[in-house]
Amino acid sequence: MTRLQANLFLLFSGAIWGAGFVAQSTAMEAIGPLWFISLRFAIATIVALPLALVEGRLAKTPLPQKSIRNFIFIGLALFGGAVTQQFGLLTTSVTNSGFLTGLYVVFVPILTVVFLRRKPHWVIWPGALLATFGIFLLSGGALSSLTGGDLLTIICALFWAIQMLLVGIFASDTGRPMLLSMVQFAVCAVLGCLLATFTEPLSLEVIENALPQILYAGVFSSGVAFICQVVGQRYTTAPQAAIFLSSEALFAALFGVLLLGEVITPIGYLGCAVIFAAMLAVELIPELAKRRQEAEAAA
Repeated sequence: MTRLQANLFLLFSGAIWGAGFVAQSTAMEAIGPLWFISLRFAIATIVALPLALVEGRLAKTPLPQKSIRNFIFIGLALFGGAVTQQFGLLTTSVTNSGFLTGLYVVFVPILTVVFLRRKPHWVIWPGALLATFGIFLLSGGALSSLTGGDLLTIICALFWAIQMLLVGIFASDTGRPMLLSMVQFAVCAVLGCLLATFTEPLSLEVIENALPQILYAGVFSSGVAFICQVVGQRYTTAPQAAIFLSSEALFAALFGVLLLGEVITPIGYLGCAVIFAAMLAVELIPELAKRRQEAEAAA
């Protein structure tokens, strides 16, 4: 897979997650956040299971030692992000949640430098800031005073950044992206079920009322989108992945207009343009620099 194809996979994930904000927000009118997380990731585990089995049969090398342990670490980071985001949506708006979740665009390159001692391409820093500014404009250019939900969502962005960083480290080493996806989904489903059993009521009626949102979040937001993320990140860097995945805020706004009748202000449309400019810069500038170097070497 080329870097362009990988980034398109990540852009597709961003679109699915953008629509997922609507499902996550409306689902909690009928079901508790922990049961929603448990059920969506249980469905995602089922989606990934046959793919992981086929992948295992086709694998030419055995699974490296400690891989499952590493996959569980990724699942723990994913669960932390899912829980803090879902509980955050109880007391913050979808707009604020989209903006604050997008802070992982800044957190990923910072964590890359701090923990991996890797210097990303220079365009990542202005690209990350540009994408973050675009998300801010998309929110209307102003945030209300921070609520408890806002603070939880900031923590959520840090968990997403850790999850992306770990995927970037472990996905390419194992060659088992489907197994990685299945394990991280299973971790979230099990932990969510354990916590929800003691804290939230559940009935068949509750599940029926939230079933469309659960199915969308389980099959698409969790299953398809996270699998696309894992596959795409094998062929690009974590900071670049964060830029493309940040488009979820753009798509969240668009689906908010289409499905909920929300209105995007002129400054919001400017934010859309800024986000796309950031993604194009991250995609094109390294490629142009690479071609220039190859041309100079050939000469």
